Amino acid sequence: MAEITISKTQNSNNRFVKSFKGFIRDNLGIIIAFLILVIFLTLSPVTRSIFPTQKNVFNVLRQISTNLYLACGMTMVIILGGIDLSVGSIIALTGCVGAAIVSRYGLPIAAAIVGGLLVGLLFGIFNGFVISKTTIPPFIVTLATMNIAKGLAYVYTGGAPVRVVTKEWQFLGAGYVGPFPTPVIILIGVLILTGIIMNKTQIGRHIYAVGGNAQAAQFSGINVQKVKFFVHAYSGLLAGLAGMVLASRMYSGQPTAGDGAEMDAIAAVVVGGTSMAGGSGKIGGTIIGGLIIGVLNNGLNLLNVNSFWQYVVKGVVILLAVYIDFIRNSKAKH
Repeated sequence: MAEITISKTQNSNNRFVKSFKGFIRDNLGIIIAFLILVIFLTLSPVTRSIFPTQKNVFNVLRQISTNLYLACGMTMVIILGGIDLSVGSIIALTGCVGAAIVSRYGLPIAAAIVGGLLVGLLFGIFNGFVISKTTIPPFIVTLATMNIAKGLAYVYTGGAPVRVVTKEWQFLGAGYVGPFPTPVIILIGVLILTGIIMNKTQIGRHIYAVGGNAQAAQFSGINVQKVKFFVHAYSGLLAGLAGMVLASRMYSGQPTAGDGAEMDAIAAVVVGGTSMAGGSGKIGGTIIGGLIIGVLNNGLNLLNVNSFWQYVVKGVVILLAVYIDFIRNSKAKH
């Protein structure tokens, strides 16, 4: 009996080591890029007194949490060969709705969280329904819902922030569980759930199949419409979560919140190695991509780089990532 237990433990350890080596091999390039960025900011005379501190590290992790919520859903969407431009506006609307449930209607925080998540889910369901039932490109559908959600956020709030200053509200985005920021604890749960869906479930296998060749997947018996519907609904739900966490961190729901958030999420996904052509990508790569984008943002701020130039830098990073993906796909075809 003891020998069987030892054998199972060894097999488990071997699988873990094999998976870890595979992860390093698949993401070696972006891991090296991330380490170079961290070393530069740690040793730079301008940032070395601030960047490696615990306070700044937790600040970076708190900031990248909302981006990685979005990036988890965006990874699935891009593996399908699509894109979701609506998530930034969903952040704004869900944050405003959640804050209003507490400040205007006097309902509990739990009701606000459920309400915000429900709004995000409904937008994701709408995106998924239209994309799965029609031939309208995801770019167009989510561009439309991006404007709808943004417009509703402004209409609902009159363009003014919806403020909430209770400690209970602040806990979700600005609180701590022990020494760790609450958003980071939530992020760990989201990453585990997304990893299980993508790697351990039938729907996860179907996502890769549909992204690789939707017609072949259809012929093999996969319900392509169901896969597309699920992925976009999940993306909307995570955008709703990001909206609630961000509104909590800012002590208010703001109709301008989430502006450009979809670009940071897409950047994290493509930098993490997910192919814009669809069919390939891993959540592990997205995590590293999110860390690179987060540390890059933090480093540019610490270096006092003009915010306008920061957009230029991130644009160049995205272009390089897509170009590398293009080169990789070209080599694979030959």
